[in-house]
Amino acid sequence: MLKVIYILLCIAGTVLPYSQFVPFLLEHNLDIQLFFEQLFANKISAFFGMDVIVSSLVLWVFVYGEGTRLKMSNLWIYIAANLLVGVSLALPLFLLMREYQLEQQTETASF
Repeated sequence: MLKVIYILLCIAGTVLPYSQFVPFLLEHNLDIQLFFEQLFANKISAFFGMDVIVSSLVLWVFVYGEGTRLKMSNLWIYIAANLLVGVSLALPLFLLMREYQLEQQTETASF
C-alpha cells in the first residue's frame, strides 16, 4: 500500500508543479532571470523558494547517505528528478525505490 501512495505522490509531484511551469515556459521560454524575479517577487514567494532550495539540499544529503547505506544504485536519478521537477517528485521516487531495496534485502537475508 505504501508503494502505491509513493507512486501517486510521484504523479502528483510531477503534474502539479509542471501545471504551473509549462505555461511559464510557453509564455517566456526559459527566461532564468524572470523565473528568479518572479520566484522572489515578495516575502511569501521567497519563503517558499528558500524552503524548496533547502529541502532540495537536505534531499541530496539524504539520498546519498541512505542510498549508500542501502547499496542502492543510480543515485544520480533522484538528483536529476529533483533538478528537472523538484522535491515533489524526487522524494517520493527515492522513497519508493528505497522500499523496493529494503524488500529485496529482506528477501535475500531470509534465504
